[in-house]
Amino acid sequence: MKGKVGLIAVRERGRGGGSDTEMVLFARVVGGDRAAFEELYGLYHPRLTRFLLNLIRRPTLVEEVLDDTMMVVWNRADSFNGASKLSTWVFAIAYRKAMKGLKRQDEAVEDKDAENRVSDAASPEDVSARQRINALLMRAMDELSPAHRAVVDLTYFHDLGYREIATILECPVDTVKTRMFHARRHLRRRLSGALSDWI
Repeated sequence: MKGKVGLIAVRERGRGGGSDTEMVLFARVVGGDRAAFEELYGLYHPRLTRFLLNLIRRPTLVEEVLDDTMMVVWNRADSFNGASKLSTWVFAIAYRKAMKGLKRQDEAVEDKDAENRVSDAASPEDVSARQRINALLMRAMDELSPAHRAVVDLTYFHDLGYREIATILECPVDTVKTRMFHARRHLRRRLSGALSDWI
């Protein structure tokens, strides 16, 4: 349903479904506008990259999953029904694609550079502290299952609520709460001092 009818329908479905900018772009995507899709892709690329890196821990797979996700957004834009936020719909697609991608690959490819990435503006002391914190956090999160990592990542790095996370992960809200409880307990055990205070 691409065209004028699709534009009207997505505006109706998308009331409260996302930011104004996203919804305007998405309405144009439903209408088949490639330039709008490229803009929407640019908005979602950094958010999805971070989510997928934290979820699947396989940098070689991340870009493939991200592209597969956005191809669904392009090819199935008219299937968005506005029952959730647009971002929730997109993250749910990414989660499903990531889980399928993990099943296809036998061995995990560790991102050895992850804990060494620091801001250019940081002082040597900040760099050292950040590396230690990142290393501790990444080691602790590596011990979690992908489903538990997804809950932690969506909560702390994407500021999503349990209902949205439940939609993305296709599970009951109580399951999300239980996973978060166990993930927090695990992370608190592994992380001591100030770092455990925010978990």
